[in-house]
Amino acid sequence: MPSHSQWVAFLVASILFIQVPGPSLLFAIGRALTVGRRDALLSVVGNALGMTLQAALLAVGLGTLVATSATAFTVVKFIGAAYVTWLGIQAIRHRGDSTNALMDQGNQRPAARPIRTGFVVGATNPKTMVFFAAFLPQFVNPAAGNPVLWTVALGVVFGVLAVVSDSIWTLLAAQARHWFADSPRRLEHVSAAGGAMMITLGVALATASAQ
Repeated sequence: MPSHSQWVAFLVASILFIQVPGPSLLFAIGRALTVGRRDALLSVVGNALGMTLQAALLAVGLGTLVATSATAFTVVKFIGAAYVTWLGIQAIRHRGDSTNALMDQGNQRPAARPIRTGFVVGATNPKTMVFFAAFLPQFVNPAAGNPVLWTVALGVVFGVLAVVSDSIWTLLAAQARHWFADSPRRLEHVSAAGGAMMITLGVALATASAQ
């Protein structure tokens, strides 16, 4: 079990890391601009669940394998990059649906869909996996309890902090999108911009290195 000082250091370091603009934040904002507030917030939750899975994989050794193996890192990297890029392309192709989706609040899609979307992005983000492999073990003492359990617990706490932070940015982006709803043409441009943001994120993930 981490000591009190380790918990404090972990929380401070996690908050600082989460505030640095990265894939999760860009994904959350991009989703808010393309699918609206509800689905974007659910995507944020799914993304955190994906990150928690990464912590669990790290706890049993698979996360370290991805972080240290060039082949495994590349495979995970391109899966995540391809998925985010596909989401961006779909957002641009269907940008005309934005106005209908905003006006037709009573016909919302099942919550499982945006959660699943966020989960895939979170679980296949190689930069988070590398970060966890270097970061989480520093706060786990193998001689003071179950290291697997505490590694997962730290991942859960990190995910909760990420949900809180990303949700704030998502709400701000969704509010901007709602303001643009006064003009269907402007809203289409906002959705296209969100799609372009996700495509850019996909390219960034595809060209990322393990360092």
